[in-house]
Amino acid sequence: MKILTVHNRYKYRGGEDESREAEDALLTRNGHEIRQIVFDNAQIDSRNAFKTGLQATWSPSSYTRIRESIKLWRPDILDVHNFFPLCSPSVYYAARRLGVPVAQTLHNYRLLCPGANFYRNGTACEDCANRLVPWPGVLHACYRGSTLETGAVAMMLTAHKLMRTWSRMVSVYFVPSEFAKRKFVENGLPESLMVVKPNFVADPGGPGNGGDKFLYAGRLSPEKGISTLLSAIARSQSPEARFQIVGDGPLESAVREACLRDKRISYLGRLALHDVLAEMANSRAVIVPSECYETFGRAAAEAFALGTPVICSSVGAVAEIVDNGTSGFHFQPRDPGDLARVIDEVCADTGRLASMRIRARAEYEAKYTPERNYQIIVDGYRKAMRDTHGYPTGPFSRRRRGMLL
Repeated sequence: MKILTVHNRYKYRGGEDESREAEDALLTRNGHEIRQIVFDNAQIDSRNAFKTGLQATWSPSSYTRIRESIKLWRPDILDVHNFFPLCSPSVYYAARRLGVPVAQTLHNYRLLCPGANFYRNGTACEDCANRLVPWPGVLHACYRGSTLETGAVAMMLTAHKLMRTWSRMVSVYFVPSEFAKRKFVENGLPESLMVVKPNFVADPGGPGNGGDKFLYAGRLSPEKGISTLLSAIARSQSPEARFQIVGDGPLESAVREACLRDKRISYLGRLALHDVLAEMANSRAVIVPSECYETFGRAAAEAFALGTPVICSSVGAVAEIVDNGTSGFHFQPRDPGDLARVIDEVCADTGRLASMRIRARAEYEAKYTPERNYQIIVDGYRKAMRDTHGYPTGPFSRRRRGMLL
């Protein structure tokens, strides 16, 4: 199978970039041909914001680039990971008008929320849900803190709802969790086009040995719940507990200040993935205190690969991944007292974690291995290639061959 992938690379390398690269490598190892077209979002700051906004709705240059690439290489499918803002949904039209089906991976909630994460002012926010024009997001400047730039996002979303782009031009959507799927379906995307495909984690070689520390590994930003975690640590009544924090972000100074106040906390900064996994393998539990609607919980899947239980807030996809009392524990989101309670209970009953480590590893083997993920991807591609709605598809379509010439 020949797969043309399209992606907007983030200015600061993020989880979407890592997921796409891992997926492309997995497909290549299994004998598929991959060609990548990457747009670099680092260009955004150097360009006119209004022009960028218009191109987020329809980019003639991206349309032409994809069209010419398809004519030259003739892929079986176009796999779009992130079209915003430099590609625009024009890339869908370029592919479909040449008879090539389109797969879109929904890494975030951009199609529903100008800010992409259903989060505002420290809490989950769905004010723009099921609106033709997501005007609350514009009012609150949810994209990059700019009313003008958020307006550009709103224009893109409104235009393509009116054009029925999301239902007509995409042959299959890959969503990372059942929770994310429900949100998209509730907001009008066709359930028939949805395929749940969790992110995968390369097998680290089996479960780790565990340890006596609790680990947080992720971005140090408000929606990730780092402030709730720091408050919970301060309330914990377990003097023997140890906490390690890995990552960087806007709340780094708050983490450093907490380290000075409480010697139980160690801040390791940002680490390479293999070092993060080593810390997870030697942890009592991984804490994921997210306060937003995560589409997936990669840290939880990585912890499970190492047989490490997860303590998470009971919101979003992470709560769906972690079975409360079996592979980890839930606590109420934005409630440091409840998180402190769970931490203290884990410290008081360490024997319970032994069976949880077995269950956590079993969850990984059942759901988050490369082999399992590969089969879901290929089945999704085949579903897309059978698609007959919209423009003509299929590698042997007479009309398609004529359009490619």
